[in-house]
Amino acid sequence: MKFQIVHANINVLDLDRSIAFYQKALGLEVKRRKMAADGSFELAFLGDGIGQFQIELTWLRDRKEPYDLGDNESHICFRTDQYDEAHALHEAMGCICFENTSMGLYFIHDPDDYWLEIVPQR
Repeated sequence: MKFQIVHANINVLDLDRSIAFYQKALGLEVKRRKMAADGSFELAFLGDGIGQFQIELTWLRDRKEPYDLGDNESHICFRTDQYDEAHALHEAMGCICFENTSMGLYFIHDPDDYWLEIVPQR
């Protein structure tokens, strides 16, 4: 029996704001969107144009309060071939939330405070 990773879900309060962040910060593209017939939720699937894995952003109409992310120990990792340029972009965006220079990595956080790890291509 084989399983393939397809997507990971992140619930967001403002779908358009989150899409704009992921496009600017990580170069992700919207692959498809789906709105519930009754308007109760909307999904946006984002991909990097390289692999098949996607991030599913879910907006729920009735959700108004921020999501409880606990200690924010869960994250998604992104590898880049332009680490210094990425770091400069994220620094300018003001979204770096933790940096471990001895390990050569850092984390950014999205508008809903989900953490995303950035590592260099090795």
